Amino acid sequence: MAEKFDHLEEHLEKFVENIRQLGIIVSDFQPSSQAGLNQKLNFIVTGLQDIDKCRQQLHDISVPLEVFEYIDQGRNPQLYTKECLERALAKNEQVKGKIDTMKKFKSLLIQELSKVFPEDMAKYRSIRGRNPSSDEICELNIYSILWIRKLRLKEETDILNAHS
Repeated sequence: MAEKFDHLEEHLEKFVENIRQLGIIVSDFQPSSQAGLNQKLNFIVTGLQDIDKCRQQLHDISVPLEVFEYIDQGRNPQLYTKECLERALAKNEQVKGKIDTMKKFKSLLIQELSKVFPEDMAKYRSIRGRNPSSDEICELNIYSILWIRKLRLKEETDILNAHS
């Protein structure tokens, strides 16, 4: 893959040099330099054809538009890569924090549910301790629904008892 880029880079450098030389010839054009001008124009056409051949070899390469914006702004395109990595690291830290928070929440939830529903939680732990089958996963979901209903029923009972 690097060879393709090296090949393209070589052709681009030749093309840029031919354009530079053409600019010199045109800026100080003399009728006697017509042959040199024609030769440079032919080199430019050939250079464009060579670049087009390289393009066909690199059709599967995509460059983010932001890289071109960096170049247009006179910034180093390698800064784009650096900033993308920095953003990815920051997002990774953020997601890691959320995962840690969810793990803590799960642990606290299991502790509290174990106090309120010890038998159900023992069943839950026995199923979670091994690879559950699809029926057991369905049963876990049913247990989750039942826990929520029991919690609501307990809250309602507590409210009724408080009003009595």
